[in-house]
Amino acid sequence: MPRITPARREANRAQIIAAARRCFARDGFHQTSMPDIAAEAGVAVGAPYRYFTGKDELILEIAGEVFRLIFDPIGRIVSAGESATSADLVEAAMAPVSGDEVADGAGGVVPVDELLRCAVQSWGELLRNEAMRQRAHAGFEGVRRKVVDALRAGQRAGAVPTELDPDRGSRVVMALLHGFVLQRAAFGLEDTAGFAHEVRLALGGAGVLKSEGPPRG
Repeated sequence: MPRITPARREANRAQIIAAARRCFARDGFHQTSMPDIAAEAGVAVGAPYRYFTGKDELILEIAGEVFRLIFDPIGRIVSAGESATSADLVEAAMAPVSGDEVADGAGGVVPVDELLRCAVQSWGELLRNEAMRQRAHAGFEGVRRKVVDALRAGQRAGAVPTELDPDRGSRVVMALLHGFVLQRAAFGLEDTAGFAHEVRLALGGAGVLKSEGPPRG
């Protein structure tokens, strides 16, 4: 029997992830079985287990993709040493998931609604699965530290008030982004541009921004 090539293996893995994402978004995590995922992917019942240990690993993979899309722009701002306000960071992170579709890590076009539904479901799983919670917490803290770094750079540039505590401010940014995901997935938030605009006004009114400037391009 010929050995599977790395490219074929990666394609099979992406096919199973896409099938799981559709199932989770449509039917929910607990109502979906591994055989359901295999059927959705059009593969043998045991095939998903060649790539994943079970549903927990799949939902972590899918939720991780969502949060990479959202938080990678913040990492790029930090790496570039750009000055950024809290609103700048929120807007940059919202941008990749503000449309109807987005490209996933495998280059496939994915409905944003599917991704965000899976992300919201993953939060519930964190409360019952300690190993999953620890992995998610490590990712959360990694991103939060980047937000801290970005706010400190904004303070040095005079764009963020010096009285803002970057550590606590980072939690405000993260809370806004998590709230955006929940509202977009569950509560019908469609006007993402308007949401971003009001975030800027609200943060400016609360003194979190130095001044209201033009939105980032």
